[in-house]
Amino acid sequence: MTAVAAQTYRAIHVAPSGALELTERPLLDPPTGHVRLRVEACGICGTDAGPVHAHPESEPGIVPGHEVVGVIDAIGADVTGGWTIGQRVGVGFLAGHCGYCGACRHGDFTHCHNQTQTGIGVDGGYAEYLTARSNALVAIPDEFTSVEAAPLLCAGLTTYNAILRANVRPGSTVAVQGIGGLGHLAVQYAAKMGMNTIAIARGAGKEQAARDLGANHYVDASDHDEAVAALRALGGVDLIVASAASGAASSALVPAVNTNGKLVVVGASADPITVPTGDLIGRGIQIMGSLTGRPIENEENLAFSLRQGVRPVIEQAPLDHAPAAFARMQSGQARFRMVLVP
Repeated sequence: MTAVAAQTYRAIHVAPSGALELTERPLLDPPTGHVRLRVEACGICGTDAGPVHAHPESEPGIVPGHEVVGVIDAIGADVTGGWTIGQRVGVGFLAGHCGYCGACRHGDFTHCHNQTQTGIGVDGGYAEYLTARSNALVAIPDEFTSVEAAPLLCAGLTTYNAILRANVRPGSTVAVQGIGGLGHLAVQYAAKMGMNTIAIARGAGKEQAARDLGANHYVDASDHDEAVAALRALGGVDLIVASAASGAASSALVPAVNTNGKLVVVGASADPITVPTGDLIGRGIQIMGSLTGRPIENEENLAFSLRQGVRPVIEQAPLDHAPAAFARMQSGQARFRMVLVP
């Protein structure tokens, strides 16, 4: 089923030089098992930097973007799930599971062996249209604007699930390391879940924003030893959600984690996290990673966010301003998520 005639659409792809470039592509019908969305909003995430690199002229440039909200305007063959033309849906980082690999047979769709990533392995949402696998779709509540919902599909789900997977009780002390695109949502989730919430960032510049988001305490991490001492003075922490992409910075905070506490890493970095074996064995410290989640978990995250008033802090930009918006995100100047609005 198709709602519009074949035409072209605008997209931002990675040019051979590695620059983000406005281009025009043919608007094709979705293949079997897929739907096509008319994009209404797409968040800009740090992970979008992965496919942005120079490549040969013969290699097609990827369209980045994996926090996508749009309206279904065409449905391919064999699409199940009750999706309809005109329905508003979202697509996150995971582009759809295969259903038959070892992970899928165990119900672990997040770690499907054959799953690619939106905006990395398949074209993403820096565009007017997006084609997506139907089992990657997330229903968007009517009460959210598309701009509000977009960052919750990745940054929101990532931090929401990180706290849930750590299995901490309400009233536990949860510290969020890094108050940026991920961290400003993690602070809200922790506070709304009833945690004693500590925000950790370098300098005093983000303290007021962190408290406005719900943090009970703020710790300046400019000096790691002083930060650990401050956290211990607050009674230590049961969970650190490490949203800052720095293994060294996360490692430095492990001494502040209470016995049987956890460090959950959501901000990927190249440098490793190092932990003394005495902390792992003698104090039962656990180091974990958390990767977004399944579409149904995304819908649960959206429902929680709607009820509890969790909202991303957003700066908007039109599609043709994507290179400047992407650069603003990379520079750390954005407060706190950039969202493209075609």
